[in-house]
Amino acid sequence: MPSKSASHKLKTALVKTTGRLLVTSKSPDEVLGDFFHDVQREQVYSDGKTFVDLIPRKRSNQIIKEYKLAKQDPEFDLRDFVSRHFYEFMPHRPAIYNYSPSVSPREHVRGLWAELERRNRKDRGSLIALPHEYVVPGGRFSEQFYWDSYFIMLGLAADGRWDTIHGMMRNYQYMIRKFGFIPTANRTYFLSRSQPPFFAHMVKLLGKHRGCRRTQLEFLPALLAEYRFWMKGRRSVNEHVDQHAFARVVRMSDGSVLNRYYDNKVTPRPESLREDLETAERSVSDDKDKLFLDLRAGAESGWDFSSRWFGNARDIESICTTDIIPVDLNCLLYQLEVTIAETYQLLRQPLLRQKFQAFADRRARSIEKYCWDENEQFFMDYNFREGNTTPRATLAGVFPLYAKIATTQQARAVANRLEKDFLREGGLQTTLVDNGQQWDAPNGWAPLHWIAIQGLREYGHHKLADDIKQRWLTTTEGVFSTHHKMIEKYDVVNESRVGGGGEYPLQDGFGWTNGVYAALKDEPIR
Repeated sequence: MPSKSASHKLKTALVKTTGRLLVTSKSPDEVLGDFFHDVQREQVYSDGKTFVDLIPRKRSNQIIKEYKLAKQDPEFDLRDFVSRHFYEFMPHRPAIYNYSPSVSPREHVRGLWAELERRNRKDRGSLIALPHEYVVPGGRFSEQFYWDSYFIMLGLAADGRWDTIHGMMRNYQYMIRKFGFIPTANRTYFLSRSQPPFFAHMVKLLGKHRGCRRTQLEFLPALLAEYRFWMKGRRSVNEHVDQHAFARVVRMSDGSVLNRYYDNKVTPRPESLREDLETAERSVSDDKDKLFLDLRAGAESGWDFSSRWFGNARDIESICTTDIIPVDLNCLLYQLEVTIAETYQLLRQPLLRQKFQAFADRRARSIEKYCWDENEQFFMDYNFREGNTTPRATLAGVFPLYAKIATTQQARAVANRLEKDFLREGGLQTTLVDNGQQWDAPNGWAPLHWIAIQGLREYGHHKLADDIKQRWLTTTEGVFSTHHKMIEKYDVVNESRVGGGGEYPLQDGFGWTNGVYAALKDEPIR
């Protein structure tokens, strides 16, 4: 009888070899049709994500047949029907953590990795099998999310869990080979959109431990595939119906190419179907396809939702995500191009290195041309339909410092603006608009604090970076002392420090908060 370790290795190998050949199931909304819409519209579950994550006990076509018959009964109970035909997949043991005053926040985070680790090597409902273990954000998020994972990895690295990091990256490598890109997470209903492309940063992080050459060569094919996904259509954008943009690429007025967030579908998000339909019902626009596309693109951005995507800062019905060139996305793609160029340098391929470095240099110039706003003295998103920067400053404006493409003068101006307008007692507020959306004021988020701190340090603004760091650590530790948990987002303005807003209740766990906290806490005192 094979050992447990040998059995795990065999199952992992089977997913890698056969999983890529097997056809992935369709999204639940496509499979279940009207039944799915009825469940979500009638709010059988307060959180729409609950239902899309359930696993059917029978074949979908059989459930649909039974539903059509059962609902003719005057006493029909939809919630009871769902509970009898679906179940929740909970492979992890329930949380066993009990708060003790003697347990520090840092020790709490170290102990949470085992609670947040998952293994799933079989397709189950909407959950897609992955060959290796992975760490999830927590709460309602029980999948390997894309951009969350980079910030989770910062904490895993701080705790020396390099095998877990490597396994998660090989999961991304697997998904890139199977789907051609990294989806938002390993769910069938996420297979039409990605998230902020942090894969190159993961490669560089792992390279610090395993060696740059070894790591970057291992993941070069995946880096190139990710780049092809984001740049699809760049050579023929002028030939499409919309001669300015195609998928995630936009041809700018000077002929250069920049990127936007997008989605390959124009229907309500399955996990938020009720909310999207209600938004559409309130909207005065006749183009509901465009509205759904912009909502989906906003979800791909990770900032779902924020006034940065709205025409009217307080009105989600005015969302226009696909009209906007996001400064953060293009900085991340610049860093992807630079990483590919560096990898070709390691391979001693000077022509290919030169090619990708030229892509990066051209993008850096375009970011400065279109996203630097001289009047605001800040990096802004750019609306290519209107031909001007958007009117709202956000923490996305620190990404050019993180990517090291800002000038010294621009970095100084950004630092001054952060200190003047964004810095509050509890840390950095995400925007200057308080409208009830979770990616707006007064909320602060761990990943954006990490980006701001590192970006400021790149330009020598250590005093401000350290001030932001200390305020953020104090905020997370303060909430931990009263609520005994790490949470998804924090209120950096009001005394409670507990974040709010958005489409779903505040989540705890929480992956990227844990990761950024551990990485910042473990830094040597300078």
